Amino acid sequence: MNQESSIIDPTGAAQRISALRQEISRHDRLYYVESNPEITDEEYDRLFAELRSLEQRFAHLVTADSPTQRVAGAVQASFATVQHRIPMLSLDNAFTDQDVLAFDQRVRSRLGQQAAIVYCAEPKLDGVAVNLLYESGNLIQGSTRGDGFHGEDITANVRTIAAIPLRLSGEDLPAAIEIRGEVLIFERDFERLNAQLEKAGQRGFVNPRNAASGSLRQLNPAITAQRPLRFFAYAIGACQGTLPETQFELLQLYRRWGLPTAPQVERLHGIEACLAYYRRMIALRDTMPFAMDGVVYKVDSLDSQRILGAISRAPRWAIAHKFAAEEAQTVVRNIWFSVGRSGTLTPVAQLEPVFVGGVTVSSATLHNMDELHRKDVRIGDRVVLRRAGDVIPEIVAVRLNTRPPQAEPIQEPKVCPVCGSAVIRLEGEVAMRCEGALSCPAQRQRAIAHFASREAMHIDGLGEKRIQLLLEKKVIEDVSDLYYLRCEDLVGLPGFARPAARRLVESIASSKATTLPRFLYALGIPMVGKATAESLAEHFRELPALMSATPTQLEHIRDIGPAVARHIGAFFQESHNRQIIQRLLDAGIHWPPPALPIGTLPLHGKRFVLTGSLDSMTRRQATDAIRRLGGDVGDSISPKTDFVVVGSDPGSKLERAKALGVATLDEHGFLDMVQHIHGHNMAEG
Repeated sequence: MNQESSIIDPTGAAQRISALRQEISRHDRLYYVESNPEITDEEYDRLFAELRSLEQRFAHLVTADSPTQRVAGAVQASFATVQHRIPMLSLDNAFTDQDVLAFDQRVRSRLGQQAAIVYCAEPKLDGVAVNLLYESGNLIQGSTRGDGFHGEDITANVRTIAAIPLRLSGEDLPAAIEIRGEVLIFERDFERLNAQLEKAGQRGFVNPRNAASGSLRQLNPAITAQRPLRFFAYAIGACQGTLPETQFELLQLYRRWGLPTAPQVERLHGIEACLAYYRRMIALRDTMPFAMDGVVYKVDSLDSQRILGAISRAPRWAIAHKFAAEEAQTVVRNIWFSVGRSGTLTPVAQLEPVFVGGVTVSSATLHNMDELHRKDVRIGDRVVLRRAGDVIPEIVAVRLNTRPPQAEPIQEPKVCPVCGSAVIRLEGEVAMRCEGALSCPAQRQRAIAHFASREAMHIDGLGEKRIQLLLEKKVIEDVSDLYYLRCEDLVGLPGFARPAARRLVESIASSKATTLPRFLYALGIPMVGKATAESLAEHFRELPALMSATPTQLEHIRDIGPAVARHIGAFFQESHNRQIIQRLLDAGIHWPPPALPIGTLPLHGKRFVLTGSLDSMTRRQATDAIRRLGGDVGDSISPKTDFVVVGSDPGSKLERAKALGVATLDEHGFLDMVQHIHGHNMAEG
């Protein structure tokens, strides 16, 4: 006869329930905190079953901190947001001994201390960071890190984790304390979990960290309870109560309260001891029951931590010394070139799929031709692949002793693999560029967005989303197609009722009247910004003259060197670009005819600044008027400024002009000047 059957009165039941709770909590501590269990799983299950049975018979004796109440939450529709009382910061990373030594130097410098710093070193656990709020020793709330300031309320789920006590042990507990740590899954438990999921016809997890994260964020806490989640405490947030003086003593206090901490925690004197600890952990890495991707060094003194403080996202008193990224070997099946939105070609290695760093990798960037040739990667090579920083796949070495005899060096492409336009790479440049800027499908969305932008052709209502829609629906293929659109082509597309379609077509039509500098800038010629476009228009005056110019002729223009000259020449030599430019001109894009030679223009050498709003024209129209007459328009006022054109609500620029004695023109005076000069030139003509 077991002890439960002899208990028939509430008093005896209460005593037995209390004894069982204490016994189960003691065994939880021995298992999760001390790693020294005294009983088998079967014996533990019998104690748990007896407690559950008694609480079912005497329901009024059930309390929230009973071990049986770990799975008591209902299924949630979503997670509420929690604001952390003190932000949960990330850690800066160190990848070399030199990085660690530099960190130590910064710490000693900020503390004004020459003597060796005492550090607390801990494994860097590869799990999910959580924040546990205890009030008067009772677990009140659990939350994820989130963005560091706000996390998700996962209280019902953390209550299911047996390693997390529902009530802290001991006396003189803080009135409130935030305890931070990592939820993780041990390697052996991860393998069993995946085997169970696959047996049930479900998809397994890629790695223990993903398993921990997915399990912790289940909307049904009953599912979380079935997952083998563990917890290690390692940090503190807000606290209302007395704390020890050091990080090492804090972790010892956590253990006395019944919270697990990593057993590999050590107090170390000086940074050289930290580096020795790092090497010991590397040697032990494969024997650890859990995944770790480095070690963490923390200044041991909590007072020193407070003095050192933090930057926006990381504390100054701690650093993560990362292990070298995981590596694997695989075979290069092909090397191809991707074309980015700006026309840059990047070599990419297509790989025999390989599992490395917790994910399956089938391709890796080779960055550029210099890097490809430096590593001498060829099709058919066996290569060493690393997930650099555990994120980006990178080929770090070629196994030359296994290279196939037919493997040939990769040649730099002469034409774009997407559009067939010429590819050029200038001497001294790393990047290769496709010169089919206006016609290349890989670049066309960016090219059209730039063409339509405010500083270029200024087509109102043609943003990125609409451009993407028009390309996806094959309404347009390049910038020239814009000027042949009709309302009927747009009506019926998402977001295009007839009024919207009409407004866009009208906006495109109004953009046909432009200036040569704006048109040149809109074409998106590599390395040609607004200032260079102005110089080109000023020098050549006519588009045909520019399109036929040689690189040598281009280099004679101020601010245009050999690299820019070659890009301009290659752009206009590309037949696809010339065809699109002709279509744009045929559609009616035009600008005023060239005026007199620049040196004879009436406002040549005069500098203007515009401030405030003009009633009779836009800022763009005023700028164009000044530049057509040879003047220059700037953004800031200096002693070299000749005129400030003042509209309504001019702001501080007017005061600046008065202080410097710069001449000012109101809108009426500015219009008189422009009209007088224009009339004078017409009379002379």
